[in-house]
Amino acid sequence: MSIAKAVLSGIVYRNPEKRFTGNNIPVTSFTLNIDEKEQTLIRIIARGNLAESVESSVSKGDKIVIEGRLQVSSIQAEDGSEKRIMEVDLSSFESCSASSQPSAQSQNSKSDDVVKFSEVEMDDVLIGEEEIPF
Repeated sequence: MSIAKAVLSGIVYRNPEKRFTGNNIPVTSFTLNIDEKEQTLIRIIARGNLAESVESSVSKGDKIVIEGRLQVSSIQAEDGSEKRIMEVDLSSFESCSASSQPSAQSQNSKSDDVVKFSEVEMDDVLIGEEEIPF
């Protein structure tokens, strides 16, 4: 199993499902589609107070940005083949859906220089090799 930090943006593919551990700790999981064209699905898992918050404020179709630990593990499928599973152990999230956005009138009063994280394309952030200073 390998672990890495991940920041992902996508559309909630399935509604969150809450359950409880044997110690009565809430655990909420849902599926996030991070690529609408290819339909790349990642399972997101929240625990404790964050699980309660996810259950009450996230629903299918919402656009969200999540941060957490990416965990990749292997399991053996029923047919004997090895399957790789990707999950994110959620540490924070932010909703970018229209229902959580300010009204159009209040958006117009903001500076044009302010760019929301959800509006930034990765191609705008990545730099070419010629721009690396070493």
